[in-house]
Amino acid sequence: MKIEKLILSNFRSYKEEISIDFNDLNVFVGKNDIGKSTILEALDIFFNEGKGIIKMDKDDINKQAKEEGNYEIKIEIVFGDLPHELTIDSTNPTRLEEEFLLNQDGKLTIIKKYPNAGKEKVFVKAYHPTNAACSELLLKKQPDLKKQLTEEMVCEDKTKNSEIRKAIWNFYSENLELKEIEIELSKIDSKNSWEQLKTYLPLYSLFQSDRKNSDGDSEIQNPMKLAVQEILKDKKLMDSLNQVAVEVETKLKEVADQTLDKLNEMNPEIANSLTPVIPSPESLKWVDVFKSVSITGDEDIPINKRGSGVKRLVLLNFFRAEAERRKGENNVPDIIYAIEEPETSQHPSHQRKLIEAFIELSKADNTQVLLTTHSPSIVKLLEFEHLKLIKSEPSKEVVSVERSELPYPSLNEVNFLAFGEANDEYHNELYGFIESEELLAHYKDGKGTIEYIRIKHNGDLLTEQKIVSEYIRHQIHHPENTHNARYTDEQLQASINDMRAFIELQGI
Repeated sequence: MKIEKLILSNFRSYKEEISIDFNDLNVFVGKNDIGKSTILEALDIFFNEGKGIIKMDKDDINKQAKEEGNYEIKIEIVFGDLPHELTIDSTNPTRLEEEFLLNQDGKLTIIKKYPNAGKEKVFVKAYHPTNAACSELLLKKQPDLKKQLTEEMVCEDKTKNSEIRKAIWNFYSENLELKEIEIELSKIDSKNSWEQLKTYLPLYSLFQSDRKNSDGDSEIQNPMKLAVQEILKDKKLMDSLNQVAVEVETKLKEVADQTLDKLNEMNPEIANSLTPVIPSPESLKWVDVFKSVSITGDEDIPINKRGSGVKRLVLLNFFRAEAERRKGENNVPDIIYAIEEPETSQHPSHQRKLIEAFIELSKADNTQVLLTTHSPSIVKLLEFEHLKLIKSEPSKEVVSVERSELPYPSLNEVNFLAFGEANDEYHNELYGFIESEELLAHYKDGKGTIEYIRIKHNGDLLTEQKIVSEYIRHQIHHPENTHNARYTDEQLQASINDMRAFIELQGI
């Protein structure tokens, strides 16, 4: 499975419902504190349910919504690349489309609602039968389902709930009254339906740039812990481990039974009151067996005790190794890597290698990569389709960066929109575009001028009048001319805004 869309509301700075489209590589850009990390942290809460890095608390409720009496946070994800079949009802494999658990577009939509930022309620938004004769089949136990079967209904296997439901729905196929509704998973007959469905979701691992510096909860351990989770997704390996668990369970039961037999010889009353309790193999949490996995340096000093640059360097090479490994393997588990500010504590050459690794990683099967950054140099290493710009004006939204801001690709423009970075390169692009469209005279018309001293070819000085944009343009192209006062940051910003407004007005 892969995330195709995230819909978020009433979570921190995201009050109104906001919809974010995802692809294989997603890089969120925007000003500081605009909500880049919030997106990654919302996903951590959704997937890891408080057992990852982020835990939901009441401060996560949007403050304005709280004042208006709305205390419910909603995190909704639309998934694509769905498995051909899965098990949600007892042990019988079924298909989501046959259970009418997909939305109108054939995607799986899971909604988590957190009343007062507390325990989540899990729903599936599905294009589902609402005809009263067949609208609540998923909520019914087998005896009640069988009561609805009639002789006219063809059921291939009456021992399987999924087959009974299929027979009933087929009978009403011309009158299902399909509508998009929300189905609470806890009310489905198989009470562990969400636990079953969760096993098919991607692994989600969030790497933050400012994790706390403790041995037991360090960002450098996360890659190893993630590796354990991924390894344990291997079915053959899990079958082997479960076989070991069954053998241990059998031997433990023998020891317990023999102990109770001997006790029965001495005190039957006590012996009869005791029962051995041995965890079933299915209940074992194999991940916890390897919870102490880590990487250490010389003299067993945890890498977490090293400098942040070393820690991030280890992470860098973990992702580089993962990119190579996942591209070379088949049937790898679905996984989402989420990394905040990968440029932190990294040399520019390392930043380039890291971004190259993320691009390669995102090309691997069953893999998505999510990044946040406020580094213009990182943005310049990416393609337009990778970028998602978070805006707060006029309203909060996350938009894909299109090539149509200027009629040709300009990452300088992305940097300007995301970071307010008014740089020489962007000024050059805007001025050059106006000039190429033969609109320079029109742009200059009616604008005030300032004095500019030009050096002629023979070395003589000539005083001219230039509009501010042209004055800046000349200074950029002739840094050797020191006869003029350097333009200010305010002038550069104003000139860029003026040229952008002019281009927009021309409709080009």
